[in-house]
Amino acid sequence: MEYFYLTDPGKVRDHNEDSVIICKNDNDEILMAVADGMGGHRAGEVASSIAITHIGKRFRELGSVGNKEDAFHFFKDAVSEANVLIYKYTEKHPESIGMGTTIVMALITKDYLLFGNIGDSSGFVLKNGKLHKVTVDHTLVNLLVKSGELTEEEAKNHPRKNVLMKALGAQTTVEMDIFDVEKDIDGILLCSDGLTNMLDTTQINKVLNEKLDIEEKVQKLIYKSNNRGGSDNISVALLEIKESEGLK
Repeated sequence: MEYFYLTDPGKVRDHNEDSVIICKNDNDEILMAVADGMGGHRAGEVASSIAITHIGKRFRELGSVGNKEDAFHFFKDAVSEANVLIYKYTEKHPESIGMGTTIVMALITKDYLLFGNIGDSSGFVLKNGKLHKVTVDHTLVNLLVKSGELTEEEAKNHPRKNVLMKALGAQTTVEMDIFDVEKDIDGILLCSDGLTNMLDTTQINKVLNEKLDIEEKVQKLIYKSNNRGGSDNISVALLEIKESEGLK
């Protein structure tokens, strides 16, 4: 099993508000997470950093996350705590009011695979050479698509496509969507919308299937996103499973 991540400011933004982590605990369980911060005066990077730092710390402190039910509680508790920390920060720093962050996470253990998300950062699995999206974006446009008011095609270039319906730090409480995923996969991709707004699933899929090292694949995804405009910060976290080992 190999993993690698990279984050890049893109071609338009003057600083990077994304934060990323991939870490392993004492039981060889792996946590991957990408957070895309928002808010002026560099507050977005504070929000994403608070979330990633807290969730990573909580994970490392656990010798093992435990069974699947324990893992559900870990996701909900760690995210809820991070939400409170961000909210409290804004109370102490009025200039940062309105800041928040998305979060997408994947937890890999020998027994199960869980994804969780808040906002519009995405989680995918790669299986038999094809990329499948696991998470569901918490955006206004996605809500309109679900209600039938917009088509998928109309949603792609909608002027309000980045309006979030849910984010960490925006309110005193927040609920994370959690997905229990089949472990029979070849890889995991987490990313901020700086990637998915520039490249569609087919284009991402093509890069992931090239005969490249994992580092080269991540670098190429960011390069291609920047080449198409790089209008936002771009973060990519990739995990690949060798055929011989399976997910364990």
